[in-house]
Amino acid sequence: MRICMASDFFYPSIGGVEEHIFNLSQILLKRGHKVIILTHCYGDSKGIRYLTNGLKVYYLPIKVFYAQSILPTMICNAPLIRAVLIREQIEIVHGHSAFSALGHEAMIVASLMGLKTVFTDHSLFGFADLSAVFTNKMLEIDLTCVDHCICVSHIGKENTVLRARVPKERVSVIPNAVDTALFTPDPSQRPQDDTINIVVASRLVYRKGIDLLSGIIPRFKSMTNIKFIIVGDGLKRELLEEIREKANMQDRVQMVGAVEHVQVREYLVQGHIFLNTSLTEAYCMAIVEAASCGLQVVSTNVGGIPEVLPDNLIILTKPEVDSIYEGLMKAIKRLQNYNKKCAILHPKNNETKITTASTAAADHSNKNGKYSKKLKKRHNAKNSYQKPSTCQMKTNVNDSAVIADDDRSIDNYAVHTSSVLCPYKCNEIVASLYNWNNVTQRTEKVYKSVLKQPSRSLGEILHSYLRADVWSILLPISMLHLILRFLEYIRPGRYMEKAKDFSPYTSN
Repeated sequence: MRICMASDFFYPSIGGVEEHIFNLSQILLKRGHKVIILTHCYGDSKGIRYLTNGLKVYYLPIKVFYAQSILPTMICNAPLIRAVLIREQIEIVHGHSAFSALGHEAMIVASLMGLKTVFTDHSLFGFADLSAVFTNKMLEIDLTCVDHCICVSHIGKENTVLRARVPKERVSVIPNAVDTALFTPDPSQRPQDDTINIVVASRLVYRKGIDLLSGIIPRFKSMTNIKFIIVGDGLKRELLEEIREKANMQDRVQMVGAVEHVQVREYLVQGHIFLNTSLTEAYCMAIVEAASCGLQVVSTNVGGIPEVLPDNLIILTKPEVDSIYEGLMKAIKRLQNYNKKCAILHPKNNETKITTASTAAADHSNKNGKYSKKLKKRHNAKNSYQKPSTCQMKTNVNDSAVIADDDRSIDNYAVHTSSVLCPYKCNEIVASLYNWNNVTQRTEKVYKSVLKQPSRSLGEILHSYLRADVWSILLPISMLHLILRFLEYIRPGRYMEKAKDFSPYTSN
């Protein structure tokens, strides 16, 4: 199949949509398909560029209008989009994100050219405020001629069906995935003392709940062993910097700023807890990446987040400061208890060095013998433990987390006590739940189904737009059709030079 991914959001911009497009395209290339990316120019990124494994990217010379999106004209960019689609002999145009004007324009042009269209919605919207009402109506208009829609969660599907009035049989749920081979744990990067790092990685905007985060940080002013690592940039960065100054926590709140996606792991592995304060999310890739790196995840219970991770990998809270604070304290206590049990199960010797989160508390527990007696009884009762899983944590004198490699499995103990799971076990769980090969195979089924659908005539396309109850939209759609017919007359597609295919997976 010959596929065009169209969106305003792509590298060098950083975000979940950009990562989704890139990873999906890479696996499609490996499976022998032709894939190109259609986006607008980003600074010095102009013209045609080739990325990993020959992924071809068209950075069209279109200026950004607002928030990395182009001005939605529906007509002005039609000649460029048509030329690319014909030159690459595209069969399917796959638009991404409800905020992407370029993605919607590419799908409209493609439908008028008789090509198949697929749309992936990565976000959730409300129904009450004026901006949401306007956006929902525009999305309803744009999706009337789309052959199939994909949502990243079941709550996202319900949201799209309701706000865009798309028939539910035309909507599929295909979640995002994470490269668990890239996002791997490394406990040796964590602090070797009793310091606990809380990592936040997101755009610093209102939708990500940064106002809630600004109310949480001062509450840890008296807990000197708690530090924050905030990765990302946005309009709310000044607010966080102001809160950091007022709380006199400059040395305990690290503002990293925007980083490339491949560098996110470097900061995740330094943390013990990952905090997500989003007010609305369809999926949230960040919490999956954090769990893959072995962090405890504390997140607001909004949107599709409850669907993403199992209960033993996430602590859900209400989108309120008090609730999020309680969730963080719960995660901190779990971590401290985990380190105490590690110290008891693996006493210090020449081969293994244990670093606890609270050395004084662990020593006090050992003196009392309270925990050691209980663990000894459980260890003697062979039937009370299962055999350790394939997650075998290797001992390392530099590791701040203890590795279980015998019958005294900390993983199994964690399951029984709702405590912290081994970081490597977390990585295994995420790998079993989400991988790009599975996501790509399910997306391929959608592509094959839309290719089997009959092409629609101009009359059927115009009639479908009437379903949105906006008769005025027929005028720009009719004008766009006439422009495409005129372009076909002065420069027929059959005479346009076709681009050569290049793929390291198919070339000899």
